[in-house]
Amino acid sequence: MRDLKDKVILLIEDNADDEALTLRALEKNNIKNEVVAAHDGAEALDYLFGTGRYAGRDLTIMPQVILLDLKLPKVDGLEVLRRLRANDLTRLLPVVILTSSNEEQDLINGYGLGANSYVRKPVDFGKFIDAVRQLGLYWLILNETAPTTRMG
Repeated sequence: MRDLKDKVILLIEDNADDEALTLRALEKNNIKNEVVAAHDGAEALDYLFGTGRYAGRDLTIMPQVILLDLKLPKVDGLEVLRRLRANDLTRLLPVVILTSSNEEQDLINGYGLGANSYVRKPVDFGKFIDAVRQLGLYWLILNETAPTTRMG
């Protein structure tokens, strides 16, 4: 069994303040997992599929959970989710949409495309820290992940 700290979190977030807030909330909750940050949808897809600057990345190591913002440059969050679910390598990865969007259509589309969870970012820092703590407990400790699918 892999060590808990070997379970990578992929944070897909273009807002530097929200990224810092998320990293601080993880740290404050003693969640020591490696966090890979992608700052737009294209970078996230490169990481997940081992292309672009991530060419040659070991694709047997996939994130334990993906924290996905919706409003992203280059490729938006819903399109990232669509591409994840269309590929055997990534279709079962847990995806938590973590967004400030209040649009009901984003919620409907997120679940429709296969998001595992949808969390609105609390504006209050204390509530945000608690939300991240609960996400960490659930997705990194309690949740049983699907077996990884091998390419080829």
